[in-house]
Amino acid sequence: MEIVVKVASKEDESFAEAICKMIEEAAKARGTGIAKRKASYIQKKIQAENAVIALVDGKLAGFCYIETWEHGRYVANSGLIVNPEFRKMGLAKKIKKRAFELSKEKFPNSKMFGITTSLAVMKINADLGYKPVTFSELTQDEVFWSGCSSCPNYDILTRNDRKLCLCTGMLYKPGEEDKKEQENKDKEVELKQRWERYKEHLRKRNSNKILQRIWDNLFKKESAPKK
Repeated sequence: MEIVVKVASKEDESFAEAICKMIEEAAKARGTGIAKRKASYIQKKIQAENAVIALVDGKLAGFCYIETWEHGRYVANSGLIVNPEFRKMGLAKKIKKRAFELSKEKFPNSKMFGITTSLAVMKINADLGYKPVTFSELTQDEVFWSGCSSCPNYDILTRNDRKLCLCTGMLYKPGEEDKKEQENKDKEVELKQRWERYKEHLRKRNSNKILQRIWDNLFKKESAPKK
């Protein structure tokens, strides 16, 4: 079995109709919305190299595409789907990770976000560095939110002035991952420095008989059993 997860290319345009059907069927199965898309829209995403496709022995296994909002200020990895025939193979995580990497490559300064009801997707997003946020922290582009109109829960969103729905909003801010990595490096450096200072202290103590005697006396007093 050959599994390929890659940036979709011109040769993959023939899968556009099948991808649209998979998106529609996935939305029905979940009972929640994935914005419906036409085959021409999917083809444009593939042509722009803004999509990731998964193939198993040449057969369509999964898909995800990139959308930008507010002139590239926000980026979303949308329409994540996996063919039911190829589930429980970790494909969703692989597709999402590649789409995430592609988004960072093409839009390094953009905030990445998503809204989902899927616990599995939330877990994948969290592993990539996304954090749960309120809808007010996401794009306010009307075109994006109008895409929710095909969802059966759209009335919940509109009744709550677009502040609350069944979906959870998640956001990734560029630079936070690097900041966390730097903090971990700083902690590691600090620990090494403390360890070197302690070793130096031990060397001085062992080379100084008076200091050694004081240390031993203190240690003996502290460790001596109380009567």
